Amino acid sequence: MINTIVIDPGHGGSDAGAHGVYSYEKDICLDISLKLGKMIEKEFPDVKLLYTRTTDTYPALHARANYANENKGDLFLCIHVNSAPAKRMSELTGYKTVTYYTGKGKNRKKKTKQVPQYRYYTVPSNAKGTETYIWGAHKSEEKELAVRENSYIYLEKDFEKNYGPNFDPSSPEAVAVSLLKTKQYFKRSATLAGYVQDEFAKVGRVDRDVKQRGVGIWVLQATAMPSVLVETGFISNPEEEKYLNSQEGQTEIADCIVKALRKYVKWLEDKQEDDKEKEDKKDDGNPKSAGVNRDNRDFLEMVDKMEKQRMSK
Repeated sequence: MINTIVIDPGHGGSDAGAHGVYSYEKDICLDISLKLGKMIEKEFPDVKLLYTRTTDTYPALHARANYANENKGDLFLCIHVNSAPAKRMSELTGYKTVTYYTGKGKNRKKKTKQVPQYRYYTVPSNAKGTETYIWGAHKSEEKELAVRENSYIYLEKDFEKNYGPNFDPSSPEAVAVSLLKTKQYFKRSATLAGYVQDEFAKVGRVDRDVKQRGVGIWVLQATAMPSVLVETGFISNPEEEKYLNSQEGQTEIADCIVKALRKYVKWLEDKQEDDKEKEDKKDDGNPKSAGVNRDNRDFLEMVDKMEKQRMSK
């Protein structure tokens, strides 16, 4: 079900990302990603593992998505670190006598009043915890376009031989497949994201839930595969910064993601088996009862078959 996983350590190079008291997001992202990769290799030895970067470099966002698509990834894992603005605080330090006048001419009178004086300062945000993003539902058109543009069936030289002489990549059927794949990727992304957050909650991290960002996240919507972005903690919180930079913290974060992957793979396998049983029950051999749905199923089965053959090469 999963043959290739692409890990994307956020930021890098001249783009340091968020910063704390003594560390930068780009470095934490890379450290966690490399640990995560080693754990995935051990847990899933048959899976091909790729990184958008393994050193302190900055691949452009479009380059990261293109890299994942060109390598026909089955899953895109983006690792980031969160940040929240410092809080502006005030403290009463005393009062100052201020002179002012009222009235005019002979009625002009001198008066005084006590004006409170404050000291203003900032304190680090106490925001903490993890949140996992999936591509926004409002970005469905962009995701569907990515799926269509990067679908391997458009790239195969002998697609007519594989899919039949009458198969047209621009046909309504092909467009329908890309739409179905887009919906499928959304469900899979949301499912994995939920598993990730569940695992973080189990080890005591604050669960800030699965989210969709209003402005969209390019690397999530431009990748033709299920994709999630994990905000591993708040570097703006001194307590969290210490955790994110520690070997124990980074290992725990990576371990949680791997456990979520294990559940995700099991979910995919169970779902595939359930879908097969449902399709077998629906297909009673009567063309009238199958109708157009039968044709669509046959088409999707053909696509899945070719995808498995491609992955096995």
